Amino acid sequence: MNTRIYKLTPVAAEWDPNWDLAENQGEVIVRAQSPADARVVASEAEPDFLDSGGKPAEGSSTRDASAFRDEKLYAVAEIDSSGFPAEGPRELLAGSIANPLKTGQST
Repeated sequence: MNTRIYKLTPVAAEWDPNWDLAENQGEVIVRAQSPADARVVASEAEPDFLDSGGKPAEGSSTRDASAFRDEKLYAVAEIDSSGFPAEGPRELLAGSIANPLKTGQST
């Protein structure tokens, strides 16, 4: 698998109404296959509503609502000097992802 290191950075102003739809998780670094895959990897690191034991409807998920998937909220840039090897599994490498289901804690 050909992977690279990407940094996802919030680009919208704090007062931007789009933040009402998804939580600002700050800057994160991921290993992924492409910029689009970097958004997916970051969103997969967020807790899903279904992981909480809640049952809104069978097959429902909140991962598609992640701020990481919105290019108006987050920019993705490939970086070379991250200190992480480019080869390896697709994963979150740096940053903290807040768990909105557990106030005050992060995963």
